[in-house]
Amino acid sequence: MTDQDLDAQAKTLDREFVFHSWLAQANLDLPVIAGGSGATVWDHAGNRMLDFASQLVNVNIGHQHAAVVQAIQEQASTLATIGPATANLTRGRAAQRIIGKAPDGFAKVFFTNGGADANENAVRMARLHTGRDTVLSTYRSYHGNTGAAIVATGDWRRMPNQYARGHVHFFGPYLYRSEFWATTPEEESARALHHLERVIVSEGPATIAAVLLESVPGTAGILIPPPGYLAGVRELCDRYGIILILDEVMAGFGRTGRWFAFEGYDVVPDLITFAKGVNSGYVPVGGVIISDEISATFDDRVFPGGLTYSGHPLAAASIIGSIDAMEAEGIVEHARRIGDEAIGPGLADLEQKHPLIGEVRGEGVFWAIELVADRGTREPVAASVIGQLKKELTARGLVPFAADNRIHVVPPCVVTDDEVAQAISIYDEALTVVEA
Repeated sequence: MTDQDLDAQAKTLDREFVFHSWLAQANLDLPVIAGGSGATVWDHAGNRMLDFASQLVNVNIGHQHAAVVQAIQEQASTLATIGPATANLTRGRAAQRIIGKAPDGFAKVFFTNGGADANENAVRMARLHTGRDTVLSTYRSYHGNTGAAIVATGDWRRMPNQYARGHVHFFGPYLYRSEFWATTPEEESARALHHLERVIVSEGPATIAAVLLESVPGTAGILIPPPGYLAGVRELCDRYGIILILDEVMAGFGRTGRWFAFEGYDVVPDLITFAKGVNSGYVPVGGVIISDEISATFDDRVFPGGLTYSGHPLAAASIIGSIDAMEAEGIVEHARRIGDEAIGPGLADLEQKHPLIGEVRGEGVFWAIELVADRGTREPVAASVIGQLKKELTARGLVPFAADNRIHVVPPCVVTDDEVAQAISIYDEALTVVEA
């Protein structure tokens, strides 16, 4: 078969046999990806594209990093799988690596298969630890597609899936579209905290187990917390005896230019959920990093939760390989620099040039371009505009990440200055066509 035949066969088999998430299944024509390296992917025919989506904002270390691939291969040749009710050296070392990046006061990791069940089990831990039921989370959020995680989610994906109990939503800060008539970041922070406290009091503090927040909301728009907000949420949780769960599934392990996003906001949570960037999705994995106090709750009490593949050795090996490589190669520091010196300035230039852009915001390799029909009213562009922009970006060799009226600029942490410059040029060209 020719390379073109392989691409055609991949599409045929996909349409005939694969059921895709979050899509209507008829008439799908998805791109074929056969290989990748760093921030670049290609199909069988060799057509190359810059991956500025990092797939689902998870390939932080880049595609096919040799150290991570080797770690998986070596583990597979030794022990490909083992049950969770065993002690395994690779699993223990992976947990040790993760705890080494956590704040003081954390000593245990509960491994899951991904981010959704990490949040699911964190909610369970908070409820069991406190003896309370209610979980507060924001309307602008995404926490996963399992029972409690999807109901904790604030966006449209929650609405057809509301089968879990005990969830209440509130508005988080978002100055560009403030719910609080704020005009400065400081006002937005103070008013958002006032709103949250009113929700806590109205719901009854003694009923609330946890506040669940993305440290930096990702799919909701890469909403950088304003000054004092996360620290203020911590203070409210302390005042009312509520567990603070910070969801670092998308924002963690280098995405913001820090190992954990919350490190930049003067806050330490009680539970930390992770997935995605911990091993760049080379093997499915996630988990909960548990504070000493909550962990002690289950010293003499069974935790009623578990997964067949919790702490899977291939996943554990990939975590070790990834964290060690990110440390040795300065990848987290590189992500911070490339955001400060290349992505941020490049997007700021686009904002000045293109009237479709209402705002750009972000840090590290975690950025959003918010598109508006009118800068004065800030009316979001129509879905058709986003569809056209995605088409133009793809045609020019860039894998885009689109959400609502935004294009998210989220390449791997290892993206180079030249690749950023190439991507900025592609965004520029595509926006020019759409605006014409």
